[in-house]
Amino acid sequence: MVRINATRTTQANSPDNPIARYFFGSQMPREQVQRGTGSGFITTANGQILTNAHVVAGADTVTVTLKDGRNLEGRVIGADPVTDVAVVQVEATGLPTVAIGDSSSLQPGEWAIAIGNPLGLDNTVTTGIISATGRTSAQVGVPDKRANFIQTDAAINPGNSGGPLLNIDGEVIGMNTAIIANAQGLGFAIPIAEAQRIAQQLVATGRVEHPYLGIQMVALSPEVKADFERSTGASLAVDRGVLIAQVVPNSPAARAGLQAGDIIQRLDGDVVTDSITVQQIVAAKAVGDKIDVTVRRDRTTETLTVQTDALPTE
Repeated sequence: MVRINATRTTQANSPDNPIARYFFGSQMPREQVQRGTGSGFITTANGQILTNAHVVAGADTVTVTLKDGRNLEGRVIGADPVTDVAVVQVEATGLPTVAIGDSSSLQPGEWAIAIGNPLGLDNTVTTGIISATGRTSAQVGVPDKRANFIQTDAAINPGNSGGPLLNIDGEVIGMNTAIIANAQGLGFAIPIAEAQRIAQQLVATGRVEHPYLGIQMVALSPEVKADFERSTGASLAVDRGVLIAQVVPNSPAARAGLQAGDIIQRLDGDVVTDSITVQQIVAAKAVGDKIDVTVRRDRTTETLTVQTDALPTE
């Protein structure tokens, strides 16, 4: 486990700000330096380190402190804000690496150990259990992310971000990342298999492309159906499926002819009843892959083919 210090230079005040000029005059600060601390762990002996993207986002300099006290300059190979995974490289050889565990077979109740630098307290170890697996980004409160999270009650605080979550054998099963504001006893980690998959793409190309359709959707329920029919005056012919609430202009979905009010019934022949399943199926595709989307529209059933595109970066 390593400590990561990142510094960012930001514009403190605009030179055209009359209020700032009044108080500061010619000494008005133009820039200010922000410092942040996070954690990470070494995955290769030649100095590749995994951490959270938000730990190094916008950093001018990155310094990595090893457990033996050495401070090494770090270079961000790539960062993916969509999954909050980043890879940092330091120039060193023969570094100790972590053992990687299996995050696909985790069960609630198993032991979990979190290591990091919370609140500036280096090499802090906390223990707990796996509370749940497969938590969605929406459930965790970060709907702009694309990841399924491990939930643990091992204490995770600011500064733990990017540190490893271990199993009882000391193997990394996740990367600590998210905390629900004002929650107590809830921490979240990205499964190590998912973090590694993203890291491999970052090392290979410096970036990650995520497939997307370009729709806003909600699982159909009696309440959703009633609200939709009351607000639109239209009648929905089915009670189950995923209702498309909006189609992004010029998106793959729009080009394929999907419309707001369509109810997705199947993707590539598989029945879908919730938006999480739709997201998982799309995420498993590569950019440019085609997906057959079967929808209920008015009183008819249609199958449209959507070719995924890369999720826009902005």
